[in-house]
Amino acid sequence: MTEFDRKVEEASARFNRSVANIAETLEKETAELVKYLNDEVVPAVRGHSSKSLRAAAGKLAKFADYLEAQRKDS
Repeated sequence: MTEFDRKVEEASARFNRSVANIAETLEKETAELVKYLNDEVVPAVRGHSSKSLRAAAGKLAKFADYLEAQRKDS
């Protein structure tokens, strides 16, 4: 094996190790991100959404009462 071939093989091995390490890190970070989204973000969004829907329902009920009152007055 020539010196050039050995250097190319070593560089290729280092590159492959680097790619493998990056892939492993990405897999780990992605799993943590999915867990965070499922455990923290989704419940918070659901909680805020239900509060918003309740507030909107209350406003719509008041608006419906207002429309009925206007109809009775005319």
